[in-house]
Amino acid sequence: MPVYVQHEVLGKVPDVFNAEALWQAPGLALFSRRPQLRDLLERSPREHRGRAATRCFSHVTLMLPQDDVDDDRHLTRGARVRDLAQSLAALHQKDFGDLLGGDEVRYDVVGADALESGQVEVKFGHAVYLPAPDEKVLYTVTTSRDSAIWKPVCAMYPNQRLALIGHDDESASHAVPAWPFGGDGAILLINDGPDAPIEVQVRPKGAFDCSYDPINGYYTIKSKEAGEATRLMMRITRVASAPVPAAKPVEAAPIQVKPAAVWKTRVRPTDAMEQTAVPLSHRPAMSPGVEGDATYAPIAQQRVSLVALAMPRLSRYRETGALALVIGIDRSLGLAANSHDAVISFAVDAGDELHAITSAGRERISAPASFTPVDAGAVKLSAVAHEMADRYCAMLCLPVPVSVPVASGARFVFGRSAPMLAALRVLDSARFLQRAAGFDSASADRIGLSRNAFSFEAAGGGYKIGRLSATQALFHLDEQMQFVASIGEASAEQPYTLPPGHHLVAGHYVLRFDA
Repeated sequence: MPVYVQHEVLGKVPDVFNAEALWQAPGLALFSRRPQLRDLLERSPREHRGRAATRCFSHVTLMLPQDDVDDDRHLTRGARVRDLAQSLAALHQKDFGDLLGGDEVRYDVVGADALESGQVEVKFGHAVYLPAPDEKVLYTVTTSRDSAIWKPVCAMYPNQRLALIGHDDESASHAVPAWPFGGDGAILLINDGPDAPIEVQVRPKGAFDCSYDPINGYYTIKSKEAGEATRLMMRITRVASAPVPAAKPVEAAPIQVKPAAVWKTRVRPTDAMEQTAVPLSHRPAMSPGVEGDATYAPIAQQRVSLVALAMPRLSRYRETGALALVIGIDRSLGLAANSHDAVISFAVDAGDELHAITSAGRERISAPASFTPVDAGAVKLSAVAHEMADRYCAMLCLPVPVSVPVASGARFVFGRSAPMLAALRVLDSARFLQRAAGFDSASADRIGLSRNAFSFEAAGGGYKIGRLSATQALFHLDEQMQFVASIGEASAEQPYTLPPGHHLVAGHYVLRFDA
C-alpha cells in the first residue's frame, strides 16, 4: 500500500522560524544527522521512473510548537509565520523547480501543542492538499457514531485529488472525531473533478465492511471483527455554491456518492434479508405490555395502535412551567425506561426547538429526518402538516408500535382519566417533562390531552369518533399519516367516521385504528 501521508519530525533547531535551517542542514550530508525538509522531499518523490524522481510533492504542512506560534501572533501579528512559509516556498521552487510539473508550491505553518521547544514536524504526500486562497469548497465530509450527532472532518476542493481520513493526524491527512477502529485502517476519498462524484475506498483493502444508504445519504462502516459499537457513519455533502464546469452544468438530480468496489462483498441470502430496509407494516406489532391481551383474545380483529408521538410546541404551555419534553429510545428501539437506557433521545424545548441527544452530544435537528442509532432499524422524525403546525413541531414515529385489541359494538373513552387504552399513553409519567423551579412535577399528558378527550366505537366501515372536550384538538390523518381534517363538532350523538387504517392525533398520541 502506498504511503499517502508522509509525517516526519525534524531535528531540533535553535530557531524554528529559520527557513534555511529547516530546509537543509549546513555542512556535509553526514549519515549520522537527521534529515531536514529538503532531504525528506528528495527521498520521497511524488512520481519516479526507476530510481530517478520525475515529480516532487509541492504542498507541505509545517507544525511548530504552539507557544512559538502564539508568541509570533502576539508580538508581530504572525509576520514570522508568513515569512517562514514564503521563504520555504522559494527554496522549494529553487531546488525542485524542474520536478514540479507546473504545480504551485504551497506551505502552511500551524501550531501543535504536543511539540517541545525547537521541534518541528512536517507533513506532505499524495493525500495532503492545501487550497488556493480563492478556491471554494466542493464537498464537506462529516462523521457520526449514531446518525444524529454529525461532526466535521474535512473539506474537499475542486482541484484536490485525494484525502485520507482516519485515527489521527499522523496516520491520515485528517483525523476523524471518535474514530472507533484504533490505529488500523483508514478511508480514502478520491475526487475526479467537480463533475464526478466522490469515490470512497478502504485502505488497506478489505479492512472494513461498508454499505451505502442512498435514502439517508451516508456510508455505514463496520469492523469485520468487532461488534456493532465500532461502526462509523460518513456523509459527503456537495456544497451548493461549489463551482461546476461550464461544459457540463449540474443537473437537477441530486449528487450521488459511488460506493467503493472493495466493499462489494458476497453475502448470504439470510444476510441480505437482514440488511434490507423493510417499510413499516400496518399490521400491528406486538407490545410487551399487552402480550397477554393478544394471547387470550386472538379473534379480536379491531385494534388501536400507537404508531407515533406528536412533539408539542411547548411555547403554548408557558404557564405550566414546561421547559423541555424529552423522549428516549433504547437499543431495542422501544421507549427507554430511563435516560441511562436511551441510545438516542429527542427533545423539544420552551423555544420549540428540536434536538437529538446521544452519548456524542446534543445537536439541533429539524423534521423530516431519519436516525440509525443501532443497526436494528431507523427512527424517523416526520414533519407535520401546516394545519397542525401551530400545535406540533414534528411527529416521532415509533419503530415498534404499541397495540391493543378492542371489541366491536362497545363505546370506549380515551383520555387522562380513562383506564381504557392506558397502555397506549406511554408518556403518562413526570420523567418525560422538565419544569421550571417552583412548579410541581406532572405527567407529560397534562399538556395537550384532556381527562376525557374522545370516544370511539368500532362499527361497520370504520370507527365512530366523538369529541368529548371542547378544548381537545383532534386531527384525522390518512393511512400514510397525511393530514385529512380537523375534527371539530363531532359528538357521541353525531360521530365522525374514521376509516379503518387511518390515524387520529390527540395530545401527544398518533393512534391508528385498524378494523
